[in-house]
Amino acid sequence: MDHSILQATRELLDEVGYRALTVDQVAARAGVGKAAIYRRHGSKAEMVFVATMHEQQLPPWAGTGSLRGDLLALVRAFHARMAAPAARRLAPALIGELAVNPELNARFRDTFLAAEQAAFADIIDQAVARGELAGPVDPAMAHLLLLGSLASALYILDLPVDDAMVTDLAAAAAAGMTALADLHRGGPDGSARPR
Repeated sequence: MDHSILQATRELLDEVGYRALTVDQVAARAGVGKAAIYRRHGSKAEMVFVATMHEQQLPPWAGTGSLRGDLLALVRAFHARMAAPAARRLAPALIGELAVNPELNARFRDTFLAAEQAAFADIIDQAVARGELAGPVDPAMAHLLLLGSLASALYILDLPVDDAMVTDLAAAAAAGMTALADLHRGGPDGSARPR
């Protein structure tokens, strides 16, 4: 059922566009009741986001053995979805809805962003355990450094993001996270340095 809902959403987006798309149309095309859609997706915007850019649950994370390698694998996976033509076309409308709908924004933070930041927390924990980071880094800051930069390049600056740029983004995020860990590690007496 999930597949048929998302497939119907993608087909209808191509046919009628985001603004004209309705949950009723998707339900009819997918052969399901509207209630079935709302049990899975809190709104039209969320349904479209899942269909075009982001699964509701991220796949299990398998580390590469290095901070830079983990960040590169993560950003490549996100780039594959975020750079798709439908995602680039729809992102401005979805971002606009998040800005004016507090309930949608909260649900987005509690589902998609929480899952992404959990992936960053895992990468950070592994990097600290390997000694690549002097201490923990806020997963939200790591998220901003890597995926925030990718989203900005794709949706605001409208840059042609290729694998060379994705590789540079991962390297820059790794360097930034290393610098933050060094900046915020404890002082000589074990207390945290002031920010």
